[in-house]
Parts: sequence; structure tokens; C-alpha cells
Amino acid sequence: MTNKYKTAVAAAGLLMTSVLFAQETHRTITNPSPDPKDDTKPNSSAVPDAYALVGHFDRIVVIRVKNGANLLEGIKKVVEEQHIQNGVILSAIGSLRGYEVHQVSNRDLPSQNTFEKNPNQPADLVSMNGYVINGRIHAHMTLAMPGRVVAGHLEESNQVYTYAIVTIGVMNDTNLDKIDDKTYR
Repeated sequence: MTNKYKTAVAAAGLLMTSVLFAQETHRTITNPSPDPKDDTKPNSSAVPDAYALVGHFDRIVVIRVKNGANLLEGIKKVVEEQHIQNGVILSAIGSLRGYEVHQVSNRDLPSQNTFEKNPNQPADLVSMNGYVINGRIHAHMTLAMPGRVVAGHLEESNQVYTYAIVTIGVMNDTNLDKIDDKTYR
């Protein structure tokens, strides 16, 4: 292979990489509590450091989201159709045409979230976990791409590529109201 050819191949690879990452965006927002005073209040001794919620699975629901559909909207649709009020997201697999997640990005309240989005980067959905709380989805997912892994909170802009399969253990008899309330401390 000539040096000229090697240089051309390297330049083409760099160009392809820059095109893929050119669509990736990051933005950080502050996420105050509904009442900003809650972000400065001290922990209450009335709230235990750790506690257990006991329940059982009423049933297991397996959701399949097809090619081209919005992953979060598909999950929301089936959760509503299946009357799932409370549950545990046990697993997920599949692939996406592009992704959007957010991660927490500071250590003091109010919390800050950094949103990472790339609508043109295909990714394997290798896992998802989280909760359905009063019909609301609180899910985190892990995505794999060549050479990197991205994880974070499931956001709106996740278009399914091949398919996505999400499994939820339904626990409608268990009250999960405070499970993800950052002000309950």
C-alpha cells in the first residue's frame, strides 16, 4: 500500500467519524424541585435512610416495539393499554437508529442533567431497567456502539431500528409513589 493510499484511507475514516459525531449534541440543564425550597431543606429524621416496599408481581408484560417506532412512546402506549400503574422494568434488548439519554451531572441540589443526543448513531439496546410509577415511565438504558457505551435515562428521541423488546413485572398492588421523589429525604 502506498503512502498516498494510506493517507486517503485515513482521511476517509476521519471524515466518516466526524460525520457520525457531528450530529451528537450535549446540553446541560438545572432540574429544580417543584418547590425550589425543597432543594435546600435538610434530610428529615422521619424518613428512614433505607426502607423496603414489599409486593409481588401480578403478571409479566413483554412489550415489542417495531422498526421505526418511538421507543418511549411505544412503552407508554402499552403501559396505558395494559393498565399498568406500578411495575419494575426488568430487561430490554433491541437496536436503535439514533439515541437520546440524560445523566446526572452534578453533586449538589438542585440536580443538573446533561442530555446526550445523536439521531444518526445506530446502537444496540443491551439493557434497560427502571420503574413504572403511577403510570409514568422512569427508565434507564445502556446502549452499545462500536468502540463505546452510552447509558442514562431514557428520553423521547429514541427511534427503534430492528425491534425493541421490553419486559415489565407489574406490581399494581404496591405503592411506589415516593420511590423516585428526590424531595422525600
